[in-house]
Amino acid sequence: MSENVPDNFGALEPERSGFERSRVAILPIPYEGTTTWGVGTVNGPRAIIEASRNMELFDDELWCDTSTIGIHTCEPVQIHEAEAAVHAEIERACAELLRKGKFVVGIGGEHSISVGLVRAHAEECEDFCVLQLDAHGDLRDSYEGSRYSHASVMARILELCPITQVGIRSICEEEIGALHSEDVRTFFADKIRTMPEWRERVVDTLDRNVYITIDIDVFDPAFMPGTGTPEPGGLNWWQVTGLLRLVAESRRIVGFDVTEVMPLPDNHITEFTAAKLIYRTLGYVFKMTEPQPHFRRTWPGRP
Repeated sequence: MSENVPDNFGALEPERSGFERSRVAILPIPYEGTTTWGVGTVNGPRAIIEASRNMELFDDELWCDTSTIGIHTCEPVQIHEAEAAVHAEIERACAELLRKGKFVVGIGGEHSISVGLVRAHAEECEDFCVLQLDAHGDLRDSYEGSRYSHASVMARILELCPITQVGIRSICEEEIGALHSEDVRTFFADKIRTMPEWRERVVDTLDRNVYITIDIDVFDPAFMPGTGTPEPGGLNWWQVTGLLRLVAESRRIVGFDVTEVMPLPDNHITEFTAAKLIYRTLGYVFKMTEPQPHFRRTWPGRP
């Protein structure tokens, strides 16, 4: 791509990416402190932003240009601490953006970054829950000596609010007890395949205000190979986006994150799909709630 193309999410010109004018703040968080197998998620935020610069801005499903809402790309969160202090640093960065009225999209980095993001949103919302799209339960109280491991992220979030899990297909014995908590609603990937109206059932479990955390390994690795802990039997693009659209139509999505993108050499499928997922989800969030005036229609309707 030409060096003259803006180096931000979507390669947006200043009139659509300036901070004051933008409704959305993309917050890169290149943190990888507790990864236990495949490494490289620290490079995920940069790879997603780079891939997004090659993405069409006109959305063929929503039939609009979502970038008209204004999407600002923040400087990456600089991680100077370790363990619990990391999440306090992330929380501070997110809370500052929320105070300024921005809709925050966190991009990781490993999945543990979601703790600080959820804390910031939980402070701003009542009637609040988290929707987790993931292959793994992530409900261990600690893993390899860390309570802030990527494998414990949902255990920490569960201390803040109820959670609904979708796409799960890998858990350990320790997590089974947590699955029976009244504050945990789990939809296993194998059940989704044969469950009528599973999306509606997921939405029925959600509170009014929903934060969504998306570990990219919720997708089958055939679609998203660039992740550190791939699991077979995952969801596909239309299953995930169909759920996100229904949530946007029936609940208030207050923020979301996309994590665990591990860029692969000479294979850009994962980071490009992650960028498209972020953009499509923003379209759902804003078009479902306020179709005008941000979404101008100056072209014929969709054929």
